[in-house]
Amino acid sequence: MTGVGMVTPLGNDPESTWASLIAGESGAAPITHFDTTGYAVHFACELKDFDPTVWIDRKQARRMDRFSQLALSAARMAEADSGISVAAAPERVGAAVATGIGGLYAFEDCFQSLLERGPDRTSPFAIVQIIPNMAAAWVSMELGARGPLAAECTACAASNMAIGDGLDAIRLGRADVMFCGGTEAPITRVGIAGFTAMRALSRRNDDPRRASRPFDADRDGFVMGEASGMLVLEELEHARARGAKIYAEVLGYGVSSDASHVSDPDPSGENPARAMRMAFADAGIAPTDVEYVNAHGTSTPAGDSAETRVIKRALGEEHAYRTPVSSTKGATGHCLGAAGAVEAIFTVFAVQRGVLPPTINYETPDPECDLDYIPNAAREVPIRIGVNNSFGFGGHNACVVFRRWDEAA
Repeated sequence: MTGVGMVTPLGNDPESTWASLIAGESGAAPITHFDTTGYAVHFACELKDFDPTVWIDRKQARRMDRFSQLALSAARMAEADSGISVAAAPERVGAAVATGIGGLYAFEDCFQSLLERGPDRTSPFAIVQIIPNMAAAWVSMELGARGPLAAECTACAASNMAIGDGLDAIRLGRADVMFCGGTEAPITRVGIAGFTAMRALSRRNDDPRRASRPFDADRDGFVMGEASGMLVLEELEHARARGAKIYAEVLGYGVSSDASHVSDPDPSGENPARAMRMAFADAGIAPTDVEYVNAHGTSTPAGDSAETRVIKRALGEEHAYRTPVSSTKGATGHCLGAAGAVEAIFTVFAVQRGVLPPTINYETPDPECDLDYIPNAAREVPIRIGVNNSFGFGGHNACVVFRRWDEAA
């Protein structure tokens, strides 16, 4: 991995985001994107002072839904960080950019216009702003990348799957470089109302910053977040030939399905654990080699206890109790299709820098969640191997393994 870019509720670049995460800050605050009068939930993890024209031509930005603006901003950032020249071999550079939902802003605007002004006044850009593949398409078009192009739409596992697909594209010789990640801009009237109706969101309107509390006994749902994260994956000899800085190795990838329920997690934990074990096998490591797990950890009652069982199954109970686990969604909220990519970058920074991010707002232990969740304060621990979990509605499970880069190894 040779480049990163991200915009999150904690910061509009990787370093400011990481600093806020390690300091134990929360991005949750009252919603400003729309008037929440009449809504049961009034808060979310919005971006702060985000300006897409820092990275995107103003005219082009107006043609995009917000989720595409976030993706292209993060991709431009990752491109600059990596120092890659896409134009040198555009057919060898690809993109895999995921989203869980797509263009909710454009969807709402289109429908409102249809009701108020009639079908003849529908924007000609409406469909290409709404459809989920357009973030990937904009990244490809604006960077000039003509290699493999994918747009995963597998709910909250989507951007972890995009990283896995990028890894596979390079392994199969289809590309030398892949821009991989995810994006989501779901803090809209439909987004908040829909997730509230299914009782997925926390309702702690009086204390937003303490509302997302993964693995805590008093958790009552997740906090909606918006974000984009982008990683530049590069074939090793290609990176060495151009003298690129290397953050970490993407070592392995595993994926499975619960085939169980539209939204509830697999109660046994076996199928997500199988994705983790598949990732370990792909990476050529044993479960006991894992030194840190960035958990999916959404702060839902069923999800967090289920993931605790998953980790025990995948690592073995004895090693699971020794392994630090954190959920960074206490800080960022749940960024849905962008979550895996944002958390992958956190995992890479953890193995690269020897600092494990905390699970904030952890106050009351839950007997069903009895692992080491790095409560409330970051921990300095030199590690080599970290794992990132993502699980999505519909039973999508994905796990990616990262290893600290060591040129001498």
